[in-house]
Formats: sequence, C-alpha cells, structure tokens
Amino acid sequence: MIGFIGGGNMAEAMIKGIFGKHGRDIMVSEPRDERRAYLENTYKINTTSDNKEVVKSCNIIILAVKPQNMDSVSAEIADLISSDKLIVSIAAGITLSYLSSRLKTSKIIRVMPNTPALVQEGMSVLSMCECIHDKEMGLIKDIFMSIGKVMMLPEKYMDAVTALSGSGPAFFAYFVEAMIEGGIKTGLSKDNAAELAIETLIGTAKLLETGMPPDKLREMVTSPGGTTAAGLKVFEEKGLKDIVAAVIETAANRSKELGKE
Repeated sequence: MIGFIGGGNMAEAMIKGIFGKHGRDIMVSEPRDERRAYLENTYKINTTSDNKEVVKSCNIIILAVKPQNMDSVSAEIADLISSDKLIVSIAAGITLSYLSSRLKTSKIIRVMPNTPALVQEGMSVLSMCECIHDKEMGLIKDIFMSIGKVMMLPEKYMDAVTALSGSGPAFFAYFVEAMIEGGIKTGLSKDNAAELAIETLIGTAKLLETGMPPDKLREMVTSPGGTTAAGLKVFEEKGLKDIVAAVIETAANRSKELGKE
C-alpha cells in the first residue's frame, strides 16, 4: 500500500502516474475537504484527513508536504514508523539526516521531482542510504519513472539539483514570459507570440535531447552579422550567463537554508 501525506499537485502527478498499476493500493491524507473529494472522485482512491491512518495502513509513505510543515508532520507520525516502513520525502531542502533523526529510521529516500511530472515529463533525482535494498529501490524508481525520468545522485548534490531542475521550470517559464512580451512589443498578438515562443522552446528542447550540445545548436542558428548574432550580443552585454549562474546559486543556497529552518 502506497500512502501520501499531502495531496497537492506533485502528489497528484505521482498518483496519476502510478494509478493504473496501484490504483486500489493508494491512500492520501489531505486536510482540505474539497481536495480530498476531488482526489476521491477523480482517481477512486482512499483519502483521509488523518496522517496517522496513512502510516498505519501503508508500507511506503511519501511525504509530500511543504518543507516548513515537516517538523509538525514528522513529530505527529514518528511513533508509528516501524522497520517495515519505507519513507520517501519530496520536500525541498529536507535532509536524510534530519528525517532519520526525527523518524528514528534510516529507511528513507530523498527525492527532488519537478513540475513537468504533471504531464509525465518530470525529472526526479533520488538520494538514499546504502541500507535500502535493491528491491525497495527498484520499486521507488518505478514510481518516479511513471512521471518521467530518474537520476540517482549522492545527497551532497541535492541543493544544486533543487535549484536547477526543481526550480528550473519556473525559470524557463519566466524566460518564455519575456519572449512573449518581446514578441508583443515587436507587433505580434499575444496569442501568436505565445505559440511561437512555446513551440520554439519545445522544439529546441527536443533537439537538445538528441544529444546535440547547446553551443553547437547556438552556432547552427547563428549567422555572422545576422539577427541571431545581434540578439546574442545583447545577452553578452547584459551578462545573461552571470545572471543565470547567480539565480541557480541563490536558489541552491535557499535550499540549504530550508534544511536548517
């Protein structure tokens, strides 16, 4: 039985991904009445407002709560965590050592998924201790592969992962917003500018996914003295790479802070 503590967007993405295989074996605890009703009606799964009920009923417990709520949630369920329970946390910044000390178990997997999981195109990075058996690890990998791709990395990289792929969708979306605004300023309608910007992003991502290095793609598009070269020159003059590096570093530092709060 797979249990979710927290029934927000990321939990729903995972439920959607695993529903076909585990539909009757999913339980979600969620404090909001309307959200519980929605999850029950949409996925025909069991819901409750009691976190303890999920822990008692399930052998895999996915902590899908905000980092700032982890103190209260972990204190509430700690006494119910036994050796047969496997804990999975998707809370940004919350370390394995913190969870282990709070829940009195080392059978914990820390995961950083991202929002494209909502359309089964997510990128999830997993970190865990060596005490997790291959069978258990395989089961958790299967869950996250149902919502996209999976990467395994040591926990020391998790703050960087959180900044790059966890926060990354918002950064890309912000850039697309700027592209749309630029298109509108040069005479396009909002709808046309949005379609052009979004489809260009999708197509570029698919090209890069073939293994083409970003610098090679950039060179392919850029003709000496052409429109692309003129635009890229503005990026260089404004220091775009420095700005992006600062954004990633700031987000990574905030991830570290969340783990200490």
